[in-house]
Amino acid sequence: MNKITWLHGDVPLILGSAHRHRVPEEDVRHALDHSVASLDVGEGMTMVIGADRTGALIEVGVVAMYGGWCVVHAMRPARPKFLRR
Repeated sequence: MNKITWLHGDVPLILGSAHRHRVPEEDVRHALDHSVASLDVGEGMTMVIGADRTGALIEVGVVAMYGGWCVVHAMRPARPKFLRR
């Protein structure tokens, strides 16, 4: 797993699709600020693994769009297939 630094300090746009699994925006932002890994999952998406406000690992899918980073997916807990890499 690779630790990322390219999101730190950036304020990504959180799109409506990111709320499908009901992860609060505050947890999404916390996970991006406290990421432990990032994985290229193809089609321009990077899956970021990070801790929510309780410390649980969640997955956050980000893509480059609209001139910056956009969150298109957020899910709790992070799936094992992303944790094993």
